[in-house]
Amino acid sequence: MPVHRRWAALAATVAAVVAALVPAAPADAGQRARTGWTGTWATAQHASYDPGTSEETVRIPVHVSAGGSRVRIRLTNGFTTEPVAIGRATVGLRAGGSTVVKPRELRFGGKTGVTLAADGQVASDAVRLTVPARSDVVVSLYFPGRLSHISQHWYGQQTVYWTPDNGGDHAGDADGSAFTRTDSTFPFLTGVDVRGGDVGGAVVALGDSITDGAASTADTNRRWPDYLAARLSGCTTTAGVLNEGISGNRITAGVDGNASALDRLERDVLSQPNARTVLLFEGVNDLSWGGATADQVIDGMTEIARRAHERGLRIVGATVVPYRGWGDWWTEAKETERQKVNAFVRDSGGVFDAFADFDKAVRDPDDPTRYAAAFDSGDHLHPNDTGMKAFADAIDLTTLGPARGCPSARVRLTPHRPTLRPGTGTKITSTVTNSGPSTVRQVATHLDLPAGWNAMADGGSRVRALAPGASATLTWTVTPATDATWGTRTIAVHTSYLQGVRLRHDSDSEDATVTPVPTRVQAPYLTTATTDDAQFAQNGDHFAIWAGGQDLSGWKDEKAAVYLVDSTPPSATVTARVTGQTGSGPSAKAGIAVANDLTAPGSGGYAVLTMSAQYGPEFMTDSDGDGHLDTWAGGGASYHPAWLKLVRDGTSYTAYASADGTTWQQVGTATVPSADGTGDAGLVASAVNLNYPGQITTAVFDSFSVHQ
Repeated sequence: MPVHRRWAALAATVAAVVAALVPAAPADAGQRARTGWTGTWATAQHASYDPGTSEETVRIPVHVSAGGSRVRIRLTNGFTTEPVAIGRATVGLRAGGSTVVKPRELRFGGKTGVTLAADGQVASDAVRLTVPARSDVVVSLYFPGRLSHISQHWYGQQTVYWTPDNGGDHAGDADGSAFTRTDSTFPFLTGVDVRGGDVGGAVVALGDSITDGAASTADTNRRWPDYLAARLSGCTTTAGVLNEGISGNRITAGVDGNASALDRLERDVLSQPNARTVLLFEGVNDLSWGGATADQVIDGMTEIARRAHERGLRIVGATVVPYRGWGDWWTEAKETERQKVNAFVRDSGGVFDAFADFDKAVRDPDDPTRYAAAFDSGDHLHPNDTGMKAFADAIDLTTLGPARGCPSARVRLTPHRPTLRPGTGTKITSTVTNSGPSTVRQVATHLDLPAGWNAMADGGSRVRALAPGASATLTWTVTPATDATWGTRTIAVHTSYLQGVRLRHDSDSEDATVTPVPTRVQAPYLTTATTDDAQFAQNGDHFAIWAGGQDLSGWKDEKAAVYLVDSTPPSATVTARVTGQTGSGPSAKAGIAVANDLTAPGSGGYAVLTMSAQYGPEFMTDSDGDGHLDTWAGGGASYHPAWLKLVRDGTSYTAYASADGTTWQQVGTATVPSADGTGDAGLVASAVNLNYPGQITTAVFDSFSVHQ
């Protein structure tokens, strides 16, 4: 090779390495066109900690917005004073849980590993991978040696999988069995970018805990930016949606690990690949507990808008939501300040290019200082899943910039999380709204129900024409089958319509809870209770328990149980899944129990593993054979459905919990000296209602087994 060509090749290689080590920034439209990358998923790093572990791999599932034919990732080592080494990285489409379809190796400047400098950033080389819009992509990172710190976004609302300490390199595994630990934070990963699709740019949502997804259903991608991405996915030219929310974030001030929106604007918003529009939804923390005035919030919004415009980005402002009832933060004076900010957002005199009226979307018409009950998660600040949808629906897609040819009409189901009983009809409403500028025609709607269910429409399911701004509401009587399985089932609605000459579609769904009614429990199962208000039900291999009870540990043993007598030999595994638990207070418990005799736990061998309503797994044992559960282990996040497993080895018991039945976390281990011979095993529930007199918990289980 001639000398000048060798130098050219060397220069090209050096340039590739440098490009990989420098974070992508959309400085102008020309650069966006040259790079061709668009952000499809992002999060804001804002904290770090020392895990005290070594030689481990993390597997991070993320739900992307826009699709493409090539993908790369971006990593950040912010808020640290030490570098971190990544020995290997892969990316692939999620197969489910922690499994991946054919993980593809990522390279950084042509190398398999990379060292992230303290407070440094790096982008991987491109990988050819067809990424469908709104699919799950999994990024795996292997850390050789000691992992001295983790830079993270701590509130992920998404299960992230880790190998155990010294678990080794499993980044290339398709199978997820090596990933036995979980948490819900996003470590190091700050962005996923695509190119080669039909995406016209990215919309960056700059916000606080509401944008971050607080109070939405975890692991279901029901944050309002997710719902916005779903709406945009129907456009001819789509847009990436990047969630840059941080819990507790403010416009006017920041704290260590949570910089103000102004201070993090460059890092989290303006530097996003192919960012075209900023959607600013902040201010409630400033006005409520932050001590800021309306004028200070308005000044901060104005500065954010000015800086976005200087970089050629559009900016859409969102009104501040009501928060009366959220702790003691609301006052009449603060409400006046909120209304002043919202008046500015609605008529900013050109500061904003457009606005989204989130306040109007969720407020109670009878008391505009509060959330409407249909949208309130219960804490009076954060919306439920339906409230998240309402925010996304309040955004005029034509104001965002990148997307073109978007659908005009959308369909929504109400109520949120309806409760149904087998064989009994319940009213479900579907509403089609035309938010476009022209009439849509031939609107047809139908429900998608579980097998054996029935739906009767109160009126026709077709509408000849729907004018701009008009809605068509249809009420259905939905009746589950008499033998319908209890638990969560999905009710979906689909609508089709003509927008001009093009046939369009939209859909929505709600998680409906099928609740049991008391019935007899069939042999060989038996029941026992130490409360007067216990009831039971059985539907095949599904069970329900209604129980009161002041406590289920220490001084009290008040519970109800469905059990199998003499089913647990000295070497056995008892497993069950709690699909749901309602009623009573935060300490209500449901799970599995073993004892020499469950009708008389004082006979010894007594151990209980439960998922509490709010305080996570709880493993309790009787250490001295007196029938009182006097040892305890567990705690943490509560989740349902929850797999619970109790392994007996003679007098030793080990407890495990899992969110998916595959990846198990050890809750604790204990010795129960009084365990003797073959014992009873069963399902157990207690309301733990000492501070909630008279309340009853309802626990539903969809599996129970005992194996030697």
